[in-house]
Amino acid sequence: MLARITSLLGRSRTSFRAMSSTSQSVQLPEKRSTEEMKKEEQKSDSAPQDRPSAESSDATTPSAAAKRIKTAKDRKDHFDKKQSWKAKDWATSGKKPVRDGPAPERKPKKKVAVLVGFCGTGYQGMQINPTAKSIEGELFNAFCKTGAVSEDNSDDPKKVSFTRAARTDKGVHAAGNVVSLKLIVEDKDIVSKINSYLPDQIRVWGYVQTMRNFNAKTGCDSRVYEYLLPTYTLMAKKPIDPVLLENAADQKLIELPPPTAEELAEKRAYRASEEQLKEVANILSAFEGTNNFHNYTIGRHYKDRASSRYIMSFKVDKPQYVDNMEWLSLKIHGQSFMLHQIRKMVGILILAIRSGTPAALISKTFGPEKLNIPKAPALGLLLERPIFETYNKRISTIDEGREPVKFDDYEEEINAFKSKYIYSKIYEEEVRENVFDGWLRLIDGYRGVDYGYLNPEGVIPETSVIGKGQERMMDTEDIEDAQADDREG
Repeated sequence: MLARITSLLGRSRTSFRAMSSTSQSVQLPEKRSTEEMKKEEQKSDSAPQDRPSAESSDATTPSAAAKRIKTAKDRKDHFDKKQSWKAKDWATSGKKPVRDGPAPERKPKKKVAVLVGFCGTGYQGMQINPTAKSIEGELFNAFCKTGAVSEDNSDDPKKVSFTRAARTDKGVHAAGNVVSLKLIVEDKDIVSKINSYLPDQIRVWGYVQTMRNFNAKTGCDSRVYEYLLPTYTLMAKKPIDPVLLENAADQKLIELPPPTAEELAEKRAYRASEEQLKEVANILSAFEGTNNFHNYTIGRHYKDRASSRYIMSFKVDKPQYVDNMEWLSLKIHGQSFMLHQIRKMVGILILAIRSGTPAALISKTFGPEKLNIPKAPALGLLLERPIFETYNKRISTIDEGREPVKFDDYEEEINAFKSKYIYSKIYEEEVRENVFDGWLRLIDGYRGVDYGYLNPEGVIPETSVIGKGQERMMDTEDIEDAQADDREG
């Protein structure tokens, strides 16, 4: 047996010598010292980087090697050049903020739902915009200043997975909204410290530590909005002065004069009748259920699946009185809403009541015909709160110790804030600027046939349907633009 093993080893040595003699080009790499390897790397770094390598299959152009990211520094420089929400500020200032001193100790972050409220007056909306003043911009800056967001993550909210439950338009308020992100919340007084860096019209009510995969937008099942409406908007339309009609015969719009002191006093003393309030309730209920709301937004078509929305309820409360003016509170609860949807729903409600149009019209607006429905002023709209029913049920079954995302614990603070910073601002601005009266004057002064569907029969005439390729005034902002054109020409 031993002799056989010795014989096999001898044959292996012979085969190896034969391979070595016939394959002279195959050589084992020489061992190099660490110093030699460092010198070689330095030569490589100092060599021109725009010369393509003959051995590289992807370096087909002189600039390919230069564009390739090779080191962590190259990667960092590459992403710094991308226009994140603060990168534009750095571009204009000429330099990026630099940390002074050693890097701070990394602190653990927690995924949280931050409960907030705000008065939207003076802001371009909820969502962060590098060129405009936004609610989220104020919030994120406060998070950074208090250390709830680290300096390394302060240049872009996406780094901390920043999302919001509901986006609000310019000037729209929110008694309750939720943003989710990863925050450093070791400090027990973090909420009061964040609020110290916020203006009084923006408040953080508190936060809830959530599951790691929580997302404020996708985790939100539904949203509740409120719209405050002065009842004088339900007054019947008055006929236009024949002299104005004659003088503006060639204009698309008639610039109606502002109300006199007597007319203003009449509007503010107006009280809606029981019949009007019942009809308001009838029209609002016609929106409930799943319907096609392509006529209640912009940029949507009848066949778009996203035009279908589910409205759970749309109710009106009893009238309330502020400084002798009567107001209605409209509460709408829906899964989600498109741009301008609620304002257009309120717009057609107002116009239907004051023109005697029946609630039967509403179901016809869900059909394929394209209609011009003006949107009511943003002034009266506020987000009451988003609802996270599915998420809250889920955590109650799998994690009993985790808190639900809801506003119940802050109800008293929220109501006080609404009274001081939201309701009062709405009332004051309406008295000072006559916002709703100005909106109605623009609508009444429009001489087109768009609003022919406002009639006692609730019939949509062919002339009011917007055909393919036709241009119509789609909202009051467009009316204002056209009015400016008439003045200039």
